[in-house]
Amino acid sequence: MIATRFRFAVMTVAMMLAGCSAMPTKWTHPPMAIPFQPTLQQQIQLARIDQILQRDDIPQATLAKIYYERGLVNDSLGLRDLARLDFNKSLTLEPNQPDLYNVLGVYFTQMAHFDAAYEAFDSTLELAPNHLYAQRNRGIALYYGERYELANEDLLPHYEQDHNDPYRVIWLYLNDVELNPEKAQAQLKQRYDVSDKKAWGWQLVRLFLGQITERQLLSDIAQQSENNDQLAEHLTEAYFYLGKLHQNNQDYSTAVMLYKLALASNVYEFIEHRLSLLELSRLYSAYQDQSPDTQNEETVPVVPGG
Repeated sequence: MIATRFRFAVMTVAMMLAGCSAMPTKWTHPPMAIPFQPTLQQQIQLARIDQILQRDDIPQATLAKIYYERGLVNDSLGLRDLARLDFNKSLTLEPNQPDLYNVLGVYFTQMAHFDAAYEAFDSTLELAPNHLYAQRNRGIALYYGERYELANEDLLPHYEQDHNDPYRVIWLYLNDVELNPEKAQAQLKQRYDVSDKKAWGWQLVRLFLGQITERQLLSDIAQQSENNDQLAEHLTEAYFYLGKLHQNNQDYSTAVMLYKLALASNVYEFIEHRLSLLELSRLYSAYQDQSPDTQNEETVPVVPGG
């Protein structure tokens, strides 16, 4: 169903992807954070790891941990190809690493290699059945793979483990929209009502419920964030889920702009940042798959990620 809706993307989506359209009026001045930059601590950590790796007396198990740690640092800096190389080296040295399989599963999901993602998350859960995130991440991968029934089998038990986690509620809702759209809103309201509503993320649930407006959400983030890091993190989440909201309403041009805004703060470690790249890639692919008869002659050539 997701893929079917993508085919209705029109010329404005292409122009947004190419960076050629003006932002809609209501997004003229969106709140922005100073993008995350490499910290001195991260740079020192990488330098120290490189020095250690020059030694030839490191036990294999220790070497596997070192490559894994360097992969995590590279990942936090957005150097995902380098990170993946380190993760693969680590896995070769020590195959029994559930956290590493979970990270690789997220990578495969972002790359739309869903079968590989399922296998990676399965490996995590075989090695660590109570892993905190693998079940949710597999559910998300199944959602993007349009296997909604199976996604529900992961996302619903994950939600039942903690009714007060708004992100578990949101992902279950997004899957419900595809699986059972007639009941999705009512189910979201029921889960909201039984929660403690304490975490900041419940503001995102209120947005999906129509209890607050987009302007209110962004205004609250801008005014209540305690520092730039918190502002960047909350905006990354807000822009991604706003993008999902507009995309579900078939407002593709606004969704594209919002996904780009979700990427703007460089919060590389957040799942919302990773999935914004996937969403943009899917929208671009859907546009490319349109027949020539549906494309306007004045359409600007599309540049992925432009």
